[in-house]
Amino acid sequence: MSNTISKQVKFDLFKRERLFLTQEHELFRNSLQKFLAKEAVPYIEKWEEDKYTPREFYEKMGHNGFLCPQIKPEYGGLGLDFGFNMILAEELNRVGVGTLASTSSSIIVPYLERFGTEEQKKKYLPKCVSGEITTAVAMTEPGIGSDLANMSTTAVRDGNEYILNGQKTFISNGINAGLFFVAVKTNPKATPARKGISIILVEADTPGFSLGRKLKKLGQHSTDTVELIFEDARVPVVNLLGEEGKGFYYLMDRLQQERLLIAIGALIVAEEMLKSTIGYVKERHAFGKPISSFQNTQFEIAEMATELSMAQTFLDDLTNKHLRGENIVTQITMSKWFITEMARRMSARCLQLYGGYGFMEEYPIARRYRDVAVMPIYGGTTEIMKNIIAKNLGL
Repeated sequence: MSNTISKQVKFDLFKRERLFLTQEHELFRNSLQKFLAKEAVPYIEKWEEDKYTPREFYEKMGHNGFLCPQIKPEYGGLGLDFGFNMILAEELNRVGVGTLASTSSSIIVPYLERFGTEEQKKKYLPKCVSGEITTAVAMTEPGIGSDLANMSTTAVRDGNEYILNGQKTFISNGINAGLFFVAVKTNPKATPARKGISIILVEADTPGFSLGRKLKKLGQHSTDTVELIFEDARVPVVNLLGEEGKGFYYLMDRLQQERLLIAIGALIVAEEMLKSTIGYVKERHAFGKPISSFQNTQFEIAEMATELSMAQTFLDDLTNKHLRGENIVTQITMSKWFITEMARRMSARCLQLYGGYGFMEEYPIARRYRDVAVMPIYGGTTEIMKNIIAKNLGL
């Protein structure tokens, strides 16, 4: 009798009931999973070795209707809700490649949707949907890290053009991007300094604009990261996004969704690591029995499963509130640092359970271990997240 009851109440850690998802969401997910199984999974190792995901992959995504699902029909999109962006982030992180498609579609392009002119939207948004162009955002500069107010890249007005000079670094998707959202100082004397920051749309073939080094990274090898160089690059004034001096505030305006998507990606990575580890310890034998039968293994798995389950519940609640348009910056900031740090801890714990085989490239845990290391850093470091939370708590 007890065994029957046990089977009936068996807990499936990886099955979540999310009432905010509809049948349309799941159809989108199923189609995306089939697409990735054919167009991404077979090429993961090659893209990792090449340290580059070919732009043809993004063009195929656009052709199949997976890019920028939120863009309104008048600009070539489907006008879908954030749930579709969430699914895009989940499934790309699940396979571990092409995640820049989510960054471009769900984090960068929304700046244009929210603050762009009608002319800018008509010119660029349909190409973002089709995959003809992907985007990159250029904020970070050598030596300033998260201190964006002290950036030194300038844009000086000269008639109907801006002249850009400076350098950016850690720019994801720099090789493939056709449109760069570049944060610049249009008023270096502004007080406070953040009021002098603007965002200018720079096309990839702009004279005076060039790519610098392709940076070598610890992980996420299939996503290119480069430096950008501006040497008297001339950009039409009509490429100013929104108003001069508002760039810093525009960037802050979209951080809630950006950090939510980072947390969503980290959670999926954590799920995949734990899922594969559970399968491995059941199959791997030592001293004549499965590793899963050892108490230490069971305790490690139980602890990680508990952390993951609690994170799932918290994040699903935040996603539901974000879909309703609620302002939940503090809670999302909490989720960003906590879930990315949880995933980083889990990568080490899971690799340890693999033993020596975890150190071998033939096992996906090795790649996950490298790739997850940056998650508590990009989109705002854990330390910055805690500072924001403390400030919002009145400290």
